[in-house]
Amino acid sequence: MRIAIVNDMRMAVEALRRILATIPEYDLAWVAYDGEEAVCKCAVDTPDLILMDVLMPCMDGVEATRQIMSRSPCAIMMVTASVNQYAANVLEAMTYGALDAINTPADGSVGLLKKIATIAKLIGASSQRRTLKKSRIFPKLLLPLIVIGASTGGPQALVKILSHFPQDFPAAVVIVQHLDAQFAPGFAAWLNEQIPLAVEIASTGSTPQVGKILLAGTNHHLVMGSNLSFSYNEQPLNCPYRPSIDVLFKSVAVHWTGQGIGVLLTGMGRDGAQGLKLLQEAGWHTIAQNRETCAVYGMPKVAVELKAAVEVLPVDAIAAVCTKILRNSPNPPI
Repeated sequence: MRIAIVNDMRMAVEALRRILATIPEYDLAWVAYDGEEAVCKCAVDTPDLILMDVLMPCMDGVEATRQIMSRSPCAIMMVTASVNQYAANVLEAMTYGALDAINTPADGSVGLLKKIATIAKLIGASSQRRTLKKSRIFPKLLLPLIVIGASTGGPQALVKILSHFPQDFPAAVVIVQHLDAQFAPGFAAWLNEQIPLAVEIASTGSTPQVGKILLAGTNHHLVMGSNLSFSYNEQPLNCPYRPSIDVLFKSVAVHWTGQGIGVLLTGMGRDGAQGLKLLQEAGWHTIAQNRETCAVYGMPKVAVELKAAVEVLPVDAIAAVCTKILRNSPNPPI
C-alpha cells in the first residue's frame, strides 16, 4: 500500500514516516508540506492513501482534499492535532470525500495503524453472496422505512437528499455513514443544522419513527432485531469498515416486512452492495447513486454490477423519487 504524507510540520512528517516504516507492506509514496504541493504531486503520482493535515499554509487540507477528490481521487484520512477542536474543518473535508480523521499520534501508533489497516481492507474488501426469499406484502401497521448507506463524499450527498425531506416527512430514516465513533455526535449536530428533520444517534432500543433520522453512532454495527428495534453488535469482526452498511441492510431485509427504500450512496469499496441486493430480493425499492454525481464510484458501482439497484439516479433526484414511491405505494402514507 502506497501512502503519502501531507503536513507542514517536519516533526509530524518524521513521526508519521517512522510509524509507516514499522509495517513492511506500507511504502511511502511522497511527502508534501502544504496542500498546493499535495494537489500537484497527487496529479502526477496518485497514492492509495493520503494522511492529510488540516491546517497548513498556502492551501489547507480541506481545500486540498476538495481538489484532489475532483481531479485524482484516492483515499484520504485527515490527521490533525485535535479532531474535536477542528471538527468543523474535518467535517467539511469529509463532505469533499475524506474517509476518516484521527489525532496526530503523540505517544503511540496503534490507533493510526488500525485505521490505515481498515482502509486497506476497505479498498479490496469482498463479500459473500446470500439469498433471501422475496416478500412484497406491506402490512399497514408498519410505517415506511428508508435506509441509507454512505461513505466517501457521503456527508455532502446526504445533505442534498435529506434537505428535501420536510419536517412532516411520513417515513423513518436510518443512516450508516462510515465514520469513527468519536466523530458521530459532531456529525449528527452538523446534519441537524443543515436539514429540516431531527437527527439522533441510534441507541440500543431505538425504533424507527416517522419524521426522525437515526444515525449509526458507534464502531460496532447497527442492526435491527426481530422486535424491530435497533442494537449494536461487534460481530461480524471481519467487516472492512465499522459500522457496516451491509450488516444494517441485511438485518432490516430479514426483519422489516413493511414498505422500504434502500439507498446506497457514494463511497470507496464494496460495503452495502450485497445488502442492497438482499433488500431488493426482499421486495424493497433500491436506489444507487450514479457515477456522475459520486465523489467515488465504488460501492454504487458494485451494486449496479450485482443488479442490486432498481434505479440508478443522480443524487439530486433521489429525494423526489423517494417521495413519489411513498405517495404511490399500496398503502400511501402521503
